Amino acid sequence: MKQHILFIIDGLPGGGAEKVTLILAKGISERGYQVTLLSLNQRRDYDIPEGVDYLVDDDVYQGPLRRWQELKRRAASLDRKLSELFERVGIPVLVISNLHKTDRIVVRSQKLRGCNVWHCVHGMLAHAYLGNKTGLNRWIKKKKIQQVYNNRQVVVVSEAVGHDLIKQVGVQPSRLVTIYNPFNINEIKQKSQAENPFSDQSYILHVGRFHSVKRHDRLLEAFAIAKLPCKLLLVGQGDEKVSALIKQKIDAFNLIDKVIMAGFHRNPLPIIKGAELVVLSSDSEGLPSVLIEALICGTPVVSTNCPGGVTEIMSGELANYLAEMSSESLAQKLRLAWDKRPLITPELYQQFEQQHIIDSYIALSKK
Repeated sequence: MKQHILFIIDGLPGGGAEKVTLILAKGISERGYQVTLLSLNQRRDYDIPEGVDYLVDDDVYQGPLRRWQELKRRAASLDRKLSELFERVGIPVLVISNLHKTDRIVVRSQKLRGCNVWHCVHGMLAHAYLGNKTGLNRWIKKKKIQQVYNNRQVVVVSEAVGHDLIKQVGVQPSRLVTIYNPFNINEIKQKSQAENPFSDQSYILHVGRFHSVKRHDRLLEAFAIAKLPCKLLLVGQGDEKVSALIKQKIDAFNLIDKVIMAGFHRNPLPIIKGAELVVLSSDSEGLPSVLIEALICGTPVVSTNCPGGVTEIMSGELANYLAEMSSESLAQKLRLAWDKRPLITPELYQQFEQQHIIDSYIALSKK
């Protein structure tokens, strides 16, 4: 019987962490492992790779006390699903739990006690969960996060995420390992050759979910200030309130004829390759995949110098294209990249090559 590796994640909407999980699942399956991907939500915007066993344990309870004891209820449901799975394919040699809501459920699982469980932290938890909290509320939230990760095995996707978890949140994991996100360089280059639906446009590009941390408002103001002779293309989807605010800002900055809201694309790589620039305007980032994908496609990148793994990607000459956390500075860097585009070489993205990353994950199963 093949050795079993289990991934658990809170749904598969069109986000970066979800995409990374699918890439890892596929790559490890191709190494000859029995790979199961267990989603805690039926939402799925990505295709499941061939060879990966896909299961869903959705929460269908709609009672009046739905939020009360939700984690306990969902952990019990997870255990029932895991009992069936383990009987069918065996106890996993490695369990990778992805995203904080998933982790909160997984740590309550009885079936996973004694298993080799690693919690993969994809983002800056201090910014995502503590940034808008003060006083007692901040202290309580911090304690709740610590209870999830203290004395547990943790993977972080960048050195910055690990520093944030330990120094800002105060987590004391039993083990902490940094493993960058995986990128199949040859496949990315191949997929980038597909038809680009915006090939008739000159545009700079933002790819990312519509969420407040992505700061589309900052991007739109910077684009209005920069006055570049091109369109701004927004690829993504997300929170309805944030989407409405984005539309309001487009109108407020008089950009209706300059901004294209392009929706979600399962393969954005041709759009990335065809962009004049790829830009991020976030308040924080774990390890932003779109920057690495852009470099692999040969597209220049601009980003806010936000907390997270951005500086681990944009080093050397690329550091000149890191903006301060303001619309004015971001506009300046957009103009700089437009006028003086950096030389992009394979050395800038080789450390993220998929097979090295998969080796690191498989090594976790042997410890």
